[in-house]
Amino acid sequence: MLQSLIDRLTYSVLRLPPEALWAQAVNFFLYDSLKIIFLLFAMISVIGVLRTYIAQNTIKQWLAKRGLFGYFFSALFGAVTPFCSCSSIPIFISFIKAGIPLGITFSFLVTSPIINEYLVVLMLGFFGWKIALAYVLSGLVIGIVSGYVLGKMKLERHLEKDFSSQEDIKQDKISYSSFKSRLDFGLSEAFSITRKIWFWVLIGVGIGALIHNYIPKENIEHVIGKTGLFSVPIATLIGVPLYGSCAAIVPVAVALFEKGFPLGTVLSFMMAVSALSFPEAVMLRRAMRLELIAIFFAVTALAIILTGYLFNFLQNFLL
Repeated sequence: MLQSLIDRLTYSVLRLPPEALWAQAVNFFLYDSLKIIFLLFAMISVIGVLRTYIAQNTIKQWLAKRGLFGYFFSALFGAVTPFCSCSSIPIFISFIKAGIPLGITFSFLVTSPIINEYLVVLMLGFFGWKIALAYVLSGLVIGIVSGYVLGKMKLERHLEKDFSSQEDIKQDKISYSSFKSRLDFGLSEAFSITRKIWFWVLIGVGIGALIHNYIPKENIEHVIGKTGLFSVPIATLIGVPLYGSCAAIVPVAVALFEKGFPLGTVLSFMMAVSALSFPEAVMLRRAMRLELIAIFFAVTALAIILTGYLFNFLQNFLL
């Protein structure tokens, strides 16, 4: 529905030429900006209300006692949420504000864009159930391992102070007399965070719109095709700065695979585009320092690269 309204605004009201790349970039920018900001506000409101029922220390202690299961639950929740890397950020921020351990929140942030219903359906159609299942399982493993490694590194000091859960511990001591008071807290939280991050959302989506519409897949195929043994890390590094929906990623991956690129190389590229993007880094900058963003990207990229080599090794068993 939102997409049809944006299409009407872009091509009927503003009368932009549908065939022009710059007009498509404007359409992409308007749609993703509104979608992400709305999602940001809605999810923070909902989680803010839920937070009034459960003390933050209770959440932290419960997850901390679950060990690897805490990371598994977070990654599994990410797998069933149909969000791209940028759309996952609102829930990630809400988790931080709720006092959930940072490594566990990263498990969600990694897994949510790698695995979603749309991408899995497309992979079933293009690659078959074996590869689709292996992709889902590897996505969960990447999310769990990346979150666990990041959690053990004790990186909370790199969060911006106004996004640290320590700023909200006093919320545990507040009593709420009615649902309206709880809703007021959730809406207040949503307004506060949205005001802090909306500008970064617009910058990130603007960069993503340019990348999405102006980088042809032929250039990607040309670069990856000349890298040989290093095709997996090169494909991952190429995928990191790109930004696109799963509907756009899978056809590119299929085209690469049909041209003879190894399976692991293709899936590494797809995972990198899904899980890591430059627009995502721009949005995360409002909540964390550059050091933490760099560490998060490096750990996740390394996990994707290792998974890519594993898929190349197992390719004959999966086809």
